[in-house]
Amino acid sequence: MTEELTFTMIKPDAVEKKHMASILSLIANAGFEIIAIKMKKLKLKEAESFYGIHKEQPFFSNLISFITRGPVVVAVLKKNNAVEDFRKLIGNTNPEKAENDTIRKRFATSVGENAIHGSDSLENAKNEISFHFSEKEIF
Repeated sequence: MTEELTFTMIKPDAVEKKHMASILSLIANAGFEIIAIKMKKLKLKEAESFYGIHKEQPFFSNLISFITRGPVVVAVLKKNNAVEDFRKLIGNTNPEKAENDTIRKRFATSVGENAIHGSDSLENAKNEISFHFSEKEIF
């Protein structure tokens, strides 16, 4: 296995409820190295671009309103099998269907306010990382 990079975003609902430290601790304890991290507030155009893949979906406007309502924490994570392992750690998008001890089971309240984002492929991880971070910000 080779080390991979993946991207995560702690969403406004989890930031508002002060779950950032707990979530970051779970990520680190699962063996992920945090090699870049920052807090930011997404501007409307930035959010629309980041979530452009969902533009035609009926939930798009609600998603954009949600993700821009407050700050998020974005991070680059490194680990062997990072993408797949991180998807397991965060759990199902629907917290009611998420396995126990996953981040979404512990911190999400609904499908729409599901606490955290994680890249679903190596290609998307690369794109999402470069969307939020310059090379000089990644250690």
